[in-house]
Amino acid sequence: MNARGVAAALGLMLMSAAWAENAEDMAIKNHEKKSYKGRSVKAHQLEYLLYLPKGYADDKSKQWPLMLFLHGAGERGSDLAKVTVHGPPKLVKQNADFPFILVSPQCPTGQIWSDEALIGLLDQVIKKHQVDQSRVYLTGLSMGGYGSWSLGLRYPERFAAIAPICGGGDYLPVLLPAPGKQAALKRLPVWAFHGAKDSVVPLSETERMVSALKQAGNQNVKMTVYPEADHDSWTETYRNQELYDWMLQHKAPVQASGKKKKARAGGHAAK
Repeated sequence: MNARGVAAALGLMLMSAAWAENAEDMAIKNHEKKSYKGRSVKAHQLEYLLYLPKGYADDKSKQWPLMLFLHGAGERGSDLAKVTVHGPPKLVKQNADFPFILVSPQCPTGQIWSDEALIGLLDQVIKKHQVDQSRVYLTGLSMGGYGSWSLGLRYPERFAAIAPICGGGDYLPVLLPAPGKQAALKRLPVWAFHGAKDSVVPLSETERMVSALKQAGNQNVKMTVYPEADHDSWTETYRNQELYDWMLQHKAPVQASGKKKKARAGGHAAK
């Protein structure tokens, strides 16, 4: 290239750089570039009921499936007895032979379920008890249905299956998954339930969550709609043995866990 060509090339490069700089200036006109860095640390506390299955204390080497149950808005507060009004805690209270370690936290008055608090609780229970981490299940009703959708979709790799009842939630984490979550969201088995005549939480709340999962490629999602049910679609669901059989058919791929602390056997216990 001769001197004239070199000069022309340099001229074009300078013009391109100036154009790019002007374009950037125009794009942020009347703005200043800033950056925020911070750290949020929030303490969590949840009271909960713990049920250990029959035979739990007999074999310290045996690992058990775990179910995390989230109650509805009406059971919030500081009286743990309220948590046994519905769902699996009610079955256990009635002396049902329940094959899961059952963890039933109580949401404090005036609050909703916190993913951070729940996953922290789950980690603690797994650390202290004989839990098969490939068989950890999540379910909840009404507000707990919302909590189940939220926690399950935020941490899909942690659960073998989830069963939200008359809930709903944000489906964007499914359509726009966080890095590393897409495969787990496509794998996660989901069985959602709702009453067709629900006057509290519209059926459309569950329908759009199920639709989002299917759109994301999840072939393990299904929905049961009770044609005549209003908001209470949980009573029929939780007394159906098919739900528990379906859960136990599924396992999540997990890494080998370390040693856990020895756990005491017992029935319901607030800790």
